[in-house]
Amino acid sequence: MIDSNVFRNRKAAYYTLGCKLNFSETSTIAKYFEENDVMPVSKGETADIVVINTCSVTELADHKCRQIIRRYIKQHPGAFVVVVGCYAQLKPEAVTNIPGVDLVLGAKEKMNILSYIDDFHKKDVPEAHTSEFADIRNFNYSCSRGDRTRYFLKVQDGCDYFCTYCTIPFARGRSRNGTIERLVAEAEKVAAEGGKEIVLTGVNVGDFGKTTGDTFFDLVKALDNVEGIERYRISSIEPNLLTDEIIEYVSKSKKFMPHFHVPLQAGSDEVLKLMRRRYDTDLFRSKMETIKKAMPHAFIGVDVIVGARGETDELFDKAYSFIESLDVSQLHVFPYSERPGTAALKIDYVVKPQVRHERCKKLIELSDRKTADFYRKYEGTEAKVLLEHSKSGKMMHGFTENYIKVEVSADKALDNHVVNVLLERYDPETEVMIARML
Repeated sequence: MIDSNVFRNRKAAYYTLGCKLNFSETSTIAKYFEENDVMPVSKGETADIVVINTCSVTELADHKCRQIIRRYIKQHPGAFVVVVGCYAQLKPEAVTNIPGVDLVLGAKEKMNILSYIDDFHKKDVPEAHTSEFADIRNFNYSCSRGDRTRYFLKVQDGCDYFCTYCTIPFARGRSRNGTIERLVAEAEKVAAEGGKEIVLTGVNVGDFGKTTGDTFFDLVKALDNVEGIERYRISSIEPNLLTDEIIEYVSKSKKFMPHFHVPLQAGSDEVLKLMRRRYDTDLFRSKMETIKKAMPHAFIGVDVIVGARGETDELFDKAYSFIESLDVSQLHVFPYSERPGTAALKIDYVVKPQVRHERCKKLIELSDRKTADFYRKYEGTEAKVLLEHSKSGKMMHGFTENYIKVEVSADKALDNHVVNVLLERYDPETEVMIARML
């Protein structure tokens, strides 16, 4: 039993690193505290408790985690400091060695955070509670509203793929998911709050159903019937799990937007095989073509890892040509990062950091061209935009159905409203489409 007196009239500070899933979970943790009378700290106040939700997808992410932890310890002297998330799960000793940290919780433990706090007194010796990745099987529901208009609904967690470069299965555990009934209820709550757009998040959302015997397509169809929600977006889905029936359904749905984010990771079959990805370039191209045939206006974002072990100059050139040939809208480019304990470390050929940097730059330039080309196709056309609140000034932002970011002069009272606009011109400096209200 949690002693509510421990938490009464306390203030908490939160910081989240990494993916949308982390942001959703931090929001749920904050709700747990608020239900026990722990309110978010105001600007300029010192918090009684600090919660930092970490990422460990790259070595740079690890470094940033350590920086943020130290910064928040300094900004909130005397606060009880809790570190959760992937970095906490994978490297608890590294976290407990940071002076000022009091509690470290792994993937299985973090959503039960209140049960690990007896009081807010600093600890002489920090505690760490983590579980082996095979034991991380609990699914915790979380749905959060971001700083903008969109809500993020966690539908799945964990991954069973064990790609050679990746530590996510060790950080997040096995693939598991919520029930369709409960997730529909969560979407209905969003609608009751006035939310209009939900992003479906997870580690491997297309793998939905492992623990309930359903499919991701079953979930899509169920959510499509929720009254009040006007837009859904799928955060990311593996190409081998993006079925033709899902693509066809989205093309006819009024609620699921023509917007896909599909990880490629490598543009050559040789490197895909080294990565132990579950598709080849032929399948990936086929999926892109199927999307564009059904929805020529669809926005497609693609993840690419550059400079993975085994990617020779010749294989990178092959990958570049393949990616250049794809009708996609944007690339999310990541330099390969060596992760301790991964099978990729057994691959002999290592790409030098400077070469990785040069390849990243080349692909980012390609992405900029593809994005500009995609945006300019829609100059002079009308579109529906869900406006997001503006922190200052008269300019508001929002996204079209096919994920074109729009800037328009509008009344702040139109926040969270879908409006009709004329897309006038693409601004490459701000990477937004300048529009006017109709």
